[in-house]
This record gives sequence, structure tokens and C-alpha cells, in this order.
Amino acid sequence: MRYALDTSTLVHYFRGRGRVPERLLSTPLKDTFLPTVVLYELEVGVEKSEAADRRRAELEQLVSSVQLLPFGGAEARAAARLRGWLESRGRSIGPYDTLIAATALANGVVLVTSNTGEFSRVQGLEIEDWL
Repeated sequence: MRYALDTSTLVHYFRGRGRVPERLLSTPLKDTFLPTVVLYELEVGVEKSEAADRRRAELEQLVSSVQLLPFGGAEARAAARLRGWLESRGRSIGPYDTLIAATALANGVVLVTSNTGEFSRVQGLEIEDWL
């Protein structure tokens, strides 16, 4: 299995919550991906943090250990289709969650998230909650 990590999962990882640290550390690095949209959300969190230096070091260590999944053309097209489909059914999700879900779909990876209520609305998206 190949996994893309959502922001909620990484917040739990950094805080040592649930089974997230254990699961993440037992997953081969070659199968672990970080969508660049999630990196953006984490970078915003670092900028707002009162412990920015510590958070920055934690984030840098994570980024150096996993593979980035960029948001490119295929992801943009998948996000546009996804947004249109969700909105036509009155089931919209947050804009960044739309981009994260589309990144996972376009790259054929399982999205690891504790935000299952939001992401379960996305048809065809495989999700796991490691909490």
C-alpha cells in the first residue's frame, strides 16, 4: 500500500496521539507521501506557532523522510472534477481538502486522515484513520 498523509494525521503524529506514530514509523518510507497542499497547511501552522523553531525542526525532519506529491496538472484536473461533482450533490468539502483528495486520487494512494467525515464524501477515495 502507498499512503498520502493528511494534515490531521500529521498533527496527531507530532502530538504523539493514538496509533499514528507507531503506524507511520512502521510504514516503509518508499510508500509514504506528503501532498504539497498538506505541506502548505503545516507550514502555516509553523508560522502561527508560539514554538515555531521546534515545529520547524519537526517539519523539516518529516519532509526529509517522505516523498512529496506535487499539485500539478493531473491533480488540478482531478480537483476540478471532484469539486464539480461534490457541489452538484450539495456535498462540498473544504477547498484544501478538495485539493488533498484530488492529489490522492490522481496518484492512486490511500489517504490517511482522521477527518473521515469530510473525505468519506469523495467517491473512489480510499481512506484510513490511524488514530
